[in-house]
Amino acid sequence: MVGIVLVSHSGPLAAEVAALAAGICGAGSPPVPAGGTEDGGLGTSADLVAAAIERADEGDGVLLIPDLGGSVLTARLFEGPGIVVADVPFVEGAIAAAVAASAGGSLEAVLAAAEEARTFRKR
Repeated sequence: MVGIVLVSHSGPLAAEVAALAAGICGAGSPPVPAGGTEDGGLGTSADLVAAAIERADEGDGVLLIPDLGGSVLTARLFEGPGIVVADVPFVEGAIAAAVAASAGGSLEAVLAAAEEARTFRKR
């Protein structure tokens, strides 16, 4: 299964979005949160992201979904074979990616599902 890592400036935000995605998708491998700093503050941590990638990686690739600014830069440090950064809305992209991953989608399909979230209308 494709792994998903939520890279946020806020640990609680990343954890709650991961919990929401897991609740919608049910069993399987939920997105792994990588938010905040090691001491629980606001910011991003390359060490936390690296650990989250390791936990999320089941061999089919890992999609990194950053929230904004510095988290995007931190996520880009890890781009490479099998690790892709998604330029998607944080919540909607995470949910769409988690649904696609739980259905057994490839890394490319999970990324495409997350990117589709950009067009979701709310009215």
